[in-house]
Amino acid sequence: MAAVDPAADMADSSQNETLIDVTNFTLGELDITSEEFLLDEVDVHIQENLEDELVQEALKSGLDLRQYSKQIESELLDVENASIQDYIKESQNIASLHKQIAACDTVLERMELMLNSFQTDLGSISHEIQSLQEQSITMNIKLKNRQAVRGELSQFVDEMVVPEKMINIILDTPVTEREFLEQLHELNHKINFVKEQSFKDARSCQDVRDILEKLKIKAIAKIREFLLQKIYQFRKPMTNYQIPQNALLKFRFFNEFLMANERHVAKEIRDEYIETMSKIYYSYFKGYTSRLMKLQFEEVADKDDLMGVEDTAKRGFFSKPSLKNRSTIFTVGSRGAVLTSELEAAVIVPHAAQKGEQKFAFEALFRSQHYALLDNSCREYLFLCDFFMVSGQASHDLFNAIMGKTLSTFLKHMDVYTNDCYDSIALFLCIHIIYRYQVIMHKRNAPALVKYWETLLERLLPRFEYIMDMNIQSVRDCDPQRLGHIDVRPHYITRRYAEFSAAIVGINETFPNDLINRLLAQLQTEVENFILRMAAEFPQRKEQLIFLINNYDMMLNVIMVRSERRPYERTTDDSKESESFKELLAARTQEFVEEILAPHFGGMIAFVKDCEVQLERNNVDYLRAQERRVTQLVRGFSEEWKRSIELINQDVMRSFSNFKNGTQILQGALTQLIQYYHRFQKVLSQNPFKNMSIRSELINIHHVMVEVKKHKPNF
Repeated sequence: MAAVDPAADMADSSQNETLIDVTNFTLGELDITSEEFLLDEVDVHIQENLEDELVQEALKSGLDLRQYSKQIESELLDVENASIQDYIKESQNIASLHKQIAACDTVLERMELMLNSFQTDLGSISHEIQSLQEQSITMNIKLKNRQAVRGELSQFVDEMVVPEKMINIILDTPVTEREFLEQLHELNHKINFVKEQSFKDARSCQDVRDILEKLKIKAIAKIREFLLQKIYQFRKPMTNYQIPQNALLKFRFFNEFLMANERHVAKEIRDEYIETMSKIYYSYFKGYTSRLMKLQFEEVADKDDLMGVEDTAKRGFFSKPSLKNRSTIFTVGSRGAVLTSELEAAVIVPHAAQKGEQKFAFEALFRSQHYALLDNSCREYLFLCDFFMVSGQASHDLFNAIMGKTLSTFLKHMDVYTNDCYDSIALFLCIHIIYRYQVIMHKRNAPALVKYWETLLERLLPRFEYIMDMNIQSVRDCDPQRLGHIDVRPHYITRRYAEFSAAIVGINETFPNDLINRLLAQLQTEVENFILRMAAEFPQRKEQLIFLINNYDMMLNVIMVRSERRPYERTTDDSKESESFKELLAARTQEFVEEILAPHFGGMIAFVKDCEVQLERNNVDYLRAQERRVTQLVRGFSEEWKRSIELINQDVMRSFSNFKNGTQILQGALTQLIQYYHRFQKVLSQNPFKNMSIRSELINIHHVMVEVKKHKPNF
């Protein structure tokens, strides 16, 4: 039996008594169900004690728990007594430590009081710093306000005050000096500033208004006198007015000052300038035009110098002589240079040209006259916009006030010329000169003559159309029987048309015009009809074809061929005119080839065409009936083919004025002959001809080709 520890037993008993007391206390207030719950808790507590390591160790060693408890209690008592003895021994140290702790508490208390005081002082300083910050912000705002007021007030005073230097310079310095211009700018600024402040009822304006008004009057008087003197310089004879104009541009602010402060003086200056320059331009251009027109060729086209008028036409006794060379009015030649190299060349100087006995076509005079007008108008328009500060409609009105009389004179002069003009080339060149000058003025940003150019075109284009209609009608009414003897060479009327059409089409390419294209189409139709009427005068079809081919070829060459020296007389290869004449030439050439082969090889050609049809129909009986005809054709060809080719060659070379065209036609005819001969041999190789002995007498086609090559040109 295991020993029982008395101490443990006592502990257990004491714990049980405690639990019983609790139980008793609880049972007094709880029911039986609660009693069961408490017993369960006691069991749990006992179980926990049993799980204690010391208890388990004691139980394992077999000790009596009551004895073990007493042992433990005795050991605890010994430890307690030992501790008491230690406390007694260290009592003095403990007392000293107590005193030190009390002293530390006193020191810490004083430190707490000091820190509380310091915290209070810091709070007071924080409030003072915040107050100082608020004061600083307020002072900063006041400083900025004062600085702003000072700046505005200083600027106001500076702009309001009239310095003595300004007064002296405005009164005594010439207007051409730079100092005067600078002070004039400043004076204008002060006048505008005082006006602005007077609307705000600034009292200081009363102090300087009189001074500024007197300075303004003095400046206006000096500026007026200076500008009028500059304008009067234009009136001096032989004066290059561009020089005083350029001088005025340096003082454009003078006019701006007058317009801002004394508009009636500015109007006086502008009216004086308009009157002066209007007279100068009118006098200059009137005299220049008069002298220029004296340089025109004396021989000019009249109403009888038309495309369809014959050169041998009789005129009345009192009629003026016709042009020595009427073709000059239907071709451009060197006249087209007015649209290229001479377009912006120097104007013609009349007295120098008269001295050199030079004469010019009208378009050259027109170019010189209007280039001078363009150059002066652009310069004048830009000057007006710059000096008088105008734009839009106002600039056009001011320009017309100066140049209106001159432009009216130009239009009257053009009316006189166009009413008597029958030179369509000259008119058309003038029209295209206008087109190019319009582009130049647009590039110079000076649309001063827009209305003038439009008016001029409205007068030139109808006149050109009228002359074109006259030429078209002249070709339509032309009677071939009144033209005297005619031959197969190209007719002069068709040459006129070709040169004229090439010139007009070439010029019209740059600025296309539907009216011009329509007129050219009508003229081409009438010329084609005229050629057919002329061809009908020949009794033989061969001569008719030669005539047609020569004329078509000539017109086509003139229209298609380009030349760098005469760029406006040639058109592109794909023009309507060239395509039309190509088709006509090809058709007539093919017909002529058949016509020229017929006298020499007509029998063979007819036989080939006839037999090819019959072979397709398989008409053997008809072909057998042609055996005798075959014999004649083979022997006839063998005997005459070389001589016939030579005769064809001579005939073609005599018939066509264009050697190249004649050679091409000859080659076409000989090529056609070889084709017919090849077809002839092919027919003879068919039944019933292939067994005929006459086939052995056929000339080898290669011999024919060798002979044909002898007539091939070397170019």
